[in-house]
Amino acid sequence: MPPTASLFIAIASVTLAALLTASPGAADLNLIFGTYTADKPTTTVRKFKPFLTFLAGAMSERLGEQVTISMAISRSYNGIDALVQGQVDFARFGPASYVTAKQAEDGISIIAMESSKGKKTFKGIIAVHQNSTFNSLADLRNGRFAFGSELSTIGRFLAQSELLDVDISAKDLEYFEYLGRHDRVGTAVGAGDFDAGALKSSTFAKLVKKNVPIRELVSFDNVTKPWLARAGLDPAIVETMRRVMLETKDIEVLESVSKSGFLEGNDNDYVTIREAINRSMEFGG
Repeated sequence: MPPTASLFIAIASVTLAALLTASPGAADLNLIFGTYTADKPTTTVRKFKPFLTFLAGAMSERLGEQVTISMAISRSYNGIDALVQGQVDFARFGPASYVTAKQAEDGISIIAMESSKGKKTFKGIIAVHQNSTFNSLADLRNGRFAFGSELSTIGRFLAQSELLDVDISAKDLEYFEYLGRHDRVGTAVGAGDFDAGALKSSTFAKLVKKNVPIRELVSFDNVTKPWLARAGLDPAIVETMRRVMLETKDIEVLESVSKSGFLEGNDNDYVTIREAINRSMEFGG
């Protein structure tokens, strides 16, 4: 891990711990939750705090000891390294990040998967300008394409797989760029800077609601996010966390994390993502 990323994670886990502590005093069991973010650290804390506080309390009751959860935040996908190296105990990653982490450390396991209205999949979208004359992916040949992060499941790997399905690779585009965040992709397409771009359906809907002039060209399935345990984490702790997550139905608690709750998950749920990552080598560029 680059020194700057490692330092940021260490600072975040120390300074944010107090915000997520279930109760004052020395803890019997302190767990560190890791994630990466495109938002400010404080925004991420507000997003996860209600659920992590609930999780700590529920685990305390079941384990018979006080559990506290602190948070380690990375501003980039370098947060993957924190889980691989055991610097965090559990984490929430995107599908491609899970595959990458699992390749680096096979002992990483899936605690649970987020549910999308009872399903393990949700939609990614390749969008074009509202006034675009493009009606199919094949029309994007010689076009300008906006991807998200170079490690993004929807923003890169699945989108490139979709383009390869119509025999379009990097050399067949006029140019392409990785813009990082999904909202930047949609905004750039709406501004006419690119002919098309890949983003998740929820971001697409938010941008359309804000009158960004984009429309859906095609959609494709993506697998929901997994919550992961580091290699070597006590199986009893992992199982307790899993039971709490699977049994939680409180909408208020789940609101900012996974509105539909959680589902059982295993490595086979991410086979298509692994294939898309491998296939991206064919895309080039």
